[in-house]
Amino acid sequence: MPIASPSTDDLRVFVRVARLSSFTRAAEQLQLPRATVSTAVLRLESRLGARLLQRTTRRVQLTSDGLEFLDRCERLLADLDELGALFQHRSGQVSGRLRVDMPLGMAAGRVMARLPELLRALPRPRHRGPQRRPARRPGGRRLRLRDPRRQGRRRVARRPSPGALPLVNVASRGYVEAHGEPRTLDDLAAHWLVDYQPNPSDDPAAFEYFDAASGRTLHVPMRHLVTVNNSAAYEAACRAGLGLVQMPAVAATPGVRESALVEVLPAYRPAPMAVHLLYPHRRHLPRRVRVFADWVAGILGDAA
Repeated sequence: MPIASPSTDDLRVFVRVARLSSFTRAAEQLQLPRATVSTAVLRLESRLGARLLQRTTRRVQLTSDGLEFLDRCERLLADLDELGALFQHRSGQVSGRLRVDMPLGMAAGRVMARLPELLRALPRPRHRGPQRRPARRPGGRRLRLRDPRRQGRRRVARRPSPGALPLVNVASRGYVEAHGEPRTLDDLAAHWLVDYQPNPSDDPAAFEYFDAASGRTLHVPMRHLVTVNNSAAYEAACRAGLGLVQMPAVAATPGVRESALVEVLPAYRPAPMAVHLLYPHRRHLPRRVRVFADWVAGILGDAA
């Protein structure tokens, strides 16, 4: 005799409890009695024949089975939401949750500054309250802004127009006053570079620039005092006078305008940084993804 499939309502209750690590908070957000929430999870565990949540007097924690089920459950619910919104573009409505993964500097800079424009153009979102994400395995359905070389096999990429962000070489005003301004590539031997390594690497620190004559990116080895692995620390090290950095022009412009940063060696800029929007491969892209993709492509295009 086949086992009845879990209801989508039970699945949504489980996901909310798992995200919040609390039956009480899940009940409050779902506006359901706590007993109803607890019963839904118990019913789900009974149908699956597996313990999904470890309950104690102080906390609710996912079991290994629960962690695996949460991943599959979220994928299934996302597909169901997408199915329900398949023809949503005809009404022009936008709904649902969108998770976006992007470099910290981009998120804290131009994207966050322009985000109110997008939100004003969309229906007012329903407040869902704070949510705590449990530890989980890589995966899920997200929109990512990433270097195209990191594109996954099961993702498709869309390049925002014009498809690249100009990079500039900058140093802090204090650094230039203390060490002078490099005017030629030979001058770099007497200067310091802030080394940027997003992933552990033994690659030597180097100043890179695009050579138009050969159509290649060339490198000049440089000394460095610090190595950082994120854009916020990269800019902070530059402002602290620890060396030259090579960053998107859109991120450097505010500092240059306020005279805190100085552009150096403008004739030896790096090649523009390609930016891709990556999203899970699917035949019908949810409208919320398409709306955000169009919007972010536009603001990055304005920056280029």
